[in-house]
Amino acid sequence: MPLINLPDFANDLLAEFTARKAERIDTPVIQPAEPFLDIAGEDLRRRIFMTESETGASLCLRPEFTIPVCLRHIETATGTPKRYAYLGEVFRQRRDGANEFYQAGIEDLGDINIASADARAIGDATGILARLLPGRRLSVTLGDQAVFEAVVQALGLPLGWQKRLIHAFGNMTQLEALLASLVSPQFVTGLDDDIAKLIASGDEQALVAHLEREMQKTGYSTNAGRSALEIARRLKEKLILSETRLDDAAFHVLEKFLSLDVPLVNASAALAGFADAAGLKLGNALSRFDGRVAALANTGVDLSGLSYRAAFGRPLDYYTGLVFEVTVEGSAAVLAGGGRFDRLLTFLGATDRIPAVGFSFWLDRIETERAAA
Repeated sequence: MPLINLPDFANDLLAEFTARKAERIDTPVIQPAEPFLDIAGEDLRRRIFMTESETGASLCLRPEFTIPVCLRHIETATGTPKRYAYLGEVFRQRRDGANEFYQAGIEDLGDINIASADARAIGDATGILARLLPGRRLSVTLGDQAVFEAVVQALGLPLGWQKRLIHAFGNMTQLEALLASLVSPQFVTGLDDDIAKLIASGDEQALVAHLEREMQKTGYSTNAGRSALEIARRLKEKLILSETRLDDAAFHVLEKFLSLDVPLVNASAALAGFADAAGLKLGNALSRFDGRVAALANTGVDLSGLSYRAAFGRPLDYYTGLVFEVTVEGSAAVLAGGGRFDRLLTFLGATDRIPAVGFSFWLDRIETERAAA
């Protein structure tokens, strides 16, 4: 059945996908909600449209295409490398624009040459936009989740804090609040004295036994919630996190890193200089970053329109490395965005680790930009 209200450039877009050897597929509009709730991230979770099946299973209207395309790939047991293209409706609440709109894009699964695949994703996104918006100068902002993770890990923070900071990457408001908590810790209060003493003693077995006795007294059912062991470990982690303080030197290192905002052609030198000055070993993350810049140069992408911003991320939790967005120079409207998601297919049930990168277009925003010509 033909899609209605498609923009007039839809056929051009499909031709571009074909030229790039991306196989167009479709996915059901009704999707299992669990993958989006567990993996996609808070920003998307609170904007999806939920429903239920007759058996009580949680379902949702398709809020994006990456997870459905990956699920389809796993279900069909198709080998890799594989390039998929899509064009269809997505449904999610938006601050601006309709809640039902068209997206299109490419998901590139299984290419083990990470630098080349990353460069191809950026090159395809900008190349297609250049075809759809002739004469416009495009601006591309890049971030790198892996570089941020390497910086956080090199600072030697407890694993719980590392996870919190990495989870907040790309959300500066949340990240700044977490950093403020690290600089001025808020100690845990209200703990039962016996529990506090057991946590301080480090005797996990005694703490679990105490919690089990208390749970039996109160009639708390472990079938309805967490086990005594899970509660004990969560309490210990909470106490460790509350007592962790980021010293001034480490705080300034993070501040310095997050302030980096440079043309991409200068980014490798800026990151190397930052790491040397801070005394941090970021080896593999910086090597992969340099490899991507070199691959981009080899593809013929005009690097003058690309910039690297260390604090830049995208509001989806499944990204693992490259993240990027494309706008028309002088406009804030994001026309295309994407990134690398190497852990996603494993989370969704793939038996083998499958490297992956992709991007999507917002067709209504492209249509608005074309009309403004």
